[in-house]
Amino acid sequence: MLRVSIQVQGNDVDLSAIRDGTAKATESGIAHADLLLAFAEALVAHDEPELAKLRGPLIETVGPDGFLEAATVAANFQRMVRIADSTGIPQDAPVMALAGDVIDDLGLRSFPSANNTPAVGLLQRILGRVFRPFAARLMTAAANRMAAGSK
Repeated sequence: MLRVSIQVQGNDVDLSAIRDGTAKATESGIAHADLLLAFAEALVAHDEPELAKLRGPLIETVGPDGFLEAATVAANFQRMVRIADSTGIPQDAPVMALAGDVIDDLGLRSFPSANNTPAVGLLQRILGRVFRPFAARLMTAAANRMAAGSK
């Protein structure tokens, strides 16, 4: 979903910065990635001194609304991951098929919670590669439908 949302916005970024740390963040193509990644790392590590150090520069760089968005997204991901891990929820097969290359590129199967989700088979990988180019259009259409329905 992260990759597709980036594509929907017309951007091209290197998601490997998520795993490779702040040294690669500045090359990722993500605006203010070094600060955002440092903030996310400090948040996950519950590093209060580091969070206190980062708040000012992050607010100054992305503004109060941007800071609130970053904190909200990070908190939401923490919540979702904790719920999924604690209940052993596996990823859906279609999601795994579409995300197979990102999962491999980021080494996500190395995390213990990956044991909850079976590996993607050859047919799913092939189907994922076939349908991946259409994922951005499908997500955009779904988002537009949801927005129209909420009016």
